Amino acid sequence: MITVKTFVFNEFQVNTFVLSDESNECIIIDPGCNHTSQQKELTQYITSHALHPVMLVNTHAHIDHIAGNLFVQSTYNIPLAMHEEDRLLLKGARQFADMFAFPIDQLPEPDQFLKDGDEIHFGNTVLIVFHIPGHSPGSITLYSRENNLVIAGDVLFDGSIGRSDFPGGNHNILIKGIMEKLMTLPRETLVYPGHGSVTSIGHEYDTNPFLQGQ
Repeated sequence: MITVKTFVFNEFQVNTFVLSDESNECIIIDPGCNHTSQQKELTQYITSHALHPVMLVNTHAHIDHIAGNLFVQSTYNIPLAMHEEDRLLLKGARQFADMFAFPIDQLPEPDQFLKDGDEIHFGNTVLIVFHIPGHSPGSITLYSRENNLVIAGDVLFDGSIGRSDFPGGNHNILIKGIMEKLMTLPRETLVYPGHGSVTSIGHEYDTNPFLQGQ
């Protein structure tokens, strides 16, 4: 059984997730911790629950989701995984952060590239990677069939979808991916988005204004 711990970090109020199971292994997803107090909050949770981080995953490479990459990787000496299509965004992240006066550390290179259909294993848990571009070229979501949950990044939100007006974005491709890969999941599947509150596939199918009539 997965335990999902959510932290809300940095100026963009990004959801950072620590996923763990009964083995006490865990993965860290989208570390937005770009201030010392936030870094301390993350490490204290991991230490107090005797967790063992084994992987760092970025759902995409926008600055709010990767700000703590260096801190997490250097603290826990774990590999960084993301989709290769967002490598250019990662390379340009420092310049983008400067435009917003957004504090960000030097960004490490990925150790592993994830693609659609890949599986992430930690402890007794398996997560399936869905590549759903449109918000960014390499946006991914992570699905646990056994636990009925999706870590959605900035693909799908409670009542909304990811922006598609950033470089590499495409509204039509984003909608197509959401409908084909997420809206076909069981209605009770919980959706943990990159910003905002938890929702469900059924709720979004019925009420999300961007998905009606699709």
